[in-house]
Amino acid sequence: MSSLPRRAKVKVQTVVSKDEFSSFSELSSASEEDDKEDSAWEPQKKVPRRPKQPVPKESKPKRVPRVKKNTLQISDGSEGVAVKEEPESSVPIADVALENKKNKLDTVPTLKTTKTKRKNSVKSPSTQRTKKLKVNETNKASNFDSGSNSTDIPSTSTMWEGVCKKEESEDDCASGQSPLKKMKTETCPQGQPVMFPANANNIIEEVEMNWDIVQVLSERTNIEPWVCANIIRLFDDDNTIPFIVRYRKELINNLDADSLREVQQALEELRSVAKKIRSTIQKIKKEGKMSECLLKALLNCKSSEELEHVSAPYKTGSKGTKAQRARQLGLEGAARTLLENPGELNLLSYIQPNVEGLSTLQDIATGVQHILADMIAKDRDSLDFVRKLCQNRYISLQSSLTKVSSKKVNEKDVDKFVLYQNFSCNIRNIQHHQILAINRGENLKVLTVKVNIPEGVKNEFCRWCIQNRWRPRSFARPELMKILNKSLDDSFKRLICPLLCRELRAKLTSDAEKESVMMFGRNLRQLLLTSPVPGRTLMGVDPGYKHGCKLAIISPTSQILHTDVVYLHCGQGFREAEKIKRLLLNFNCSTVVIGNGTACRETEAYFADLIMKNYFAPLDVVYCIVSEAGASIYSVSSEANKEMPGLDPNLRSAVSIARRVQDPLAELVKIEPKHIGVGMYQHDVSQTLLKATLDSVVEECVSFVGVDINICSEVLLRHIAGLNANRAKNVIEWREKNGPFINREQLKKVKGLGPKSFQQCAGFIRINQDYIRTFCSSQHTESPGSIQGVAVTSPAGVEVTNEKQGKKKSKIEVNVVLQPNPLDQTCIHPESYDIAMRFLSFIGGTLCEIGKPEMQQKVNLFLENEGIEKIAEKLQTTVHTLQIIVDGLSQPESFDFRTDFDKPDFKRSIVCLEDLQVGTVLTGKVENATLFGIFVDIGVGKAGLIPIRHVTEAKLSKTKKRTSLGLGPGERVEVQVLNIDVPRSRITLDLIRVL
Repeated sequence: MSSLPRRAKVKVQTVVSKDEFSSFSELSSASEEDDKEDSAWEPQKKVPRRPKQPVPKESKPKRVPRVKKNTLQISDGSEGVAVKEEPESSVPIADVALENKKNKLDTVPTLKTTKTKRKNSVKSPSTQRTKKLKVNETNKASNFDSGSNSTDIPSTSTMWEGVCKKEESEDDCASGQSPLKKMKTETCPQGQPVMFPANANNIIEEVEMNWDIVQVLSERTNIEPWVCANIIRLFDDDNTIPFIVRYRKELINNLDADSLREVQQALEELRSVAKKIRSTIQKIKKEGKMSECLLKALLNCKSSEELEHVSAPYKTGSKGTKAQRARQLGLEGAARTLLENPGELNLLSYIQPNVEGLSTLQDIATGVQHILADMIAKDRDSLDFVRKLCQNRYISLQSSLTKVSSKKVNEKDVDKFVLYQNFSCNIRNIQHHQILAINRGENLKVLTVKVNIPEGVKNEFCRWCIQNRWRPRSFARPELMKILNKSLDDSFKRLICPLLCRELRAKLTSDAEKESVMMFGRNLRQLLLTSPVPGRTLMGVDPGYKHGCKLAIISPTSQILHTDVVYLHCGQGFREAEKIKRLLLNFNCSTVVIGNGTACRETEAYFADLIMKNYFAPLDVVYCIVSEAGASIYSVSSEANKEMPGLDPNLRSAVSIARRVQDPLAELVKIEPKHIGVGMYQHDVSQTLLKATLDSVVEECVSFVGVDINICSEVLLRHIAGLNANRAKNVIEWREKNGPFINREQLKKVKGLGPKSFQQCAGFIRINQDYIRTFCSSQHTESPGSIQGVAVTSPAGVEVTNEKQGKKKSKIEVNVVLQPNPLDQTCIHPESYDIAMRFLSFIGGTLCEIGKPEMQQKVNLFLENEGIEKIAEKLQTTVHTLQIIVDGLSQPESFDFRTDFDKPDFKRSIVCLEDLQVGTVLTGKVENATLFGIFVDIGVGKAGLIPIRHVTEAKLSKTKKRTSLGLGPGERVEVQVLNIDVPRSRITLDLIRVL
């Protein structure tokens, strides 16, 4: 693995040496002057606390002019923004016309901003020398902050040579004048790993361990080191997973969101271990117990288990280990002499009759043995050797029924774990769900679990130690060799074997928890991306017995039209049928959505019977069953009270059930993900990991679907990448105060939404052009030539009209011309608008044709003739960025990729469990997916199980991309009944195909 980055490094140096432009000299060796240049690119919020405040005076006269010069070329986007008109025709990267336009649109920064900039430029170099946590200064060439919307330089997606050429022309033209201020932009191109600096994989962390974080991360995730290095930098630069997956594909080698989350979790674990090690080192140093050997052992630790093993004897309040007590008696010298020069060792000289532990020769031999055992157990080479031995041997996990009185254990719990009461399995073959089940049984004190390491591992380990690692340097007498042999045996049995067992159990549990959480995330994504059913009036039914069935009728726009309660299961079914029919006819509603909670089966039978009798004629009524998990929790939440004030909580749940079919994503984001109920052992896994993963999946789904900024709710908006609850609230308040957003540029005027937040969220926010045209036409009617008091000028462009000093001294509010930009309705990021405009000029298209069939024809014809790789090279961008532009220009305005997913299964009749027979072929919908099987709703009131062994690749749909051999909630499948256990209500199914 290590040879790969070295080859890449040599190649990088040869490429970079040809480029002499000083603004990007950080790609060569990281000199002190380059550190100063890099610091000018660092956002204010990134500057860490400095242990040493003053800067050497003699260095100031030399550094300030240099920094000042560079900051004139490219300034921090947080200090002020000048936004320019977008070109209407194709403009070359180094065109002189672009420079003229740049000079024309120059704005002079205020004195206060200039002072702030100079202050930051001087301050940053000294602070950067003390900063080690995220990325070293030599790696700042890979700072992927990727300038939010700077239209004066090529898009952040452009290739390296194009950026350099453009920067040279700016340096020549703008030498003696105040240049246009620009957003912070990335200094590294997308794509080729060979374009990174020679030390691209060298990530310097806050704590310098004896292992490389990039290499360890690569080994744990099985991802190339250069990709891991890129991912670390992207996360350190506060990039979100949706933004990275969509707009930085080349840097992550086309990894998907789940893989990114896996790398992120592994990175957080490693950094957490490093922080624990740092605090442990500080604590032990403070107590004066630190030694060179202990420090080395601590810095070698890669996991919490290893750290616990090494640091346990030094914990406050500990009585100390046997080795510690022997060291306190002064026997460590004897132990080291036995290994280094055994001929000179005389144990009799250590005897002190009046001292406990030194009174006899046997006591001294035992003390030396304990010290040697401790040294062996904490030696890195020895532990690595024994771990490698374990990888090639049969190591089993065994569980058995706990030998305790029956009073302490619930009999029902014992029956649940009947499969694991005499269980043994190779740890390489054991399944994740089995690990979680065994752990649950152990926590309930039903099962006793142990890891069985064969005796052969100990024998081979002891033989290797005597012959290699712990062999005395000279001849040792038989009595000394006996002490050494006992030390090896004692070290393995008392110290190393328990450590290995803890490590193996922790690794198995960690992997099982991660897989369980990832499975939950996949199920949640599938559920959130269920195809919406727009344009229908729906009746939501929350079933119940004593308190009746709650009804709610909602309009195609999710407005509540009517709510009611009917008692279908109290002998009043016929009378209530008239009320239901009247409601359906009055509101022209032909779709009923029934929650799958209490009384669902009876309510479904009730509606199915009326439908079969054609009771609702002339309406052709259909119904579907939807999960109501979390509906009751949401109905009493503050969000529901704010959205539906004055409505009874029971009726709110019926509204939520109906909306889950109309727009599943918009409704389900209101509920905490873990309450949606599509997981496995979700209460046994790390709740922190579960919450982080599920929140990330929600953010991914909402971002990839996109939201219309002018009509979306605050709850939905807060899940967009780069936004949070406060920013979403500020966006809604700005919209209510100033009217709808005309273009994406206006987002920069929202309080708390800086350049980084704008960069992360802009590509996922849509602005409906029909809505904006209607709004603009009404504004023109009221006050011709202006919108909200700002002059209207060039199409698809923005222009600075004046600068207004805001409340914050360091931030300038910029008023921009409000002109709709058709690109704002697409998935194209504003950083790529310049490339999109040039691509349009290549194909002869216009902004008005976006999403229309004519545009699709032009794009397809041009791609067929030229080829996407050749076009990307001409535009000086990457293939993936160009593909996003092509998709954005070709997709219809109302495009929603959720339409490719499965819709709810609408039914008119019902089947009972007693009606089933072995061999019957049925159509069903996946209800939940676990690591041991797939639960399918086949319409009999009880989900059937497809064992995981029946889910093979040949049976899965070829048209759908899958990251694993699994099905997700909502997918329709054809199954065959294999077995029916009526007393236990269990149905075993076989998967025939995915529909």
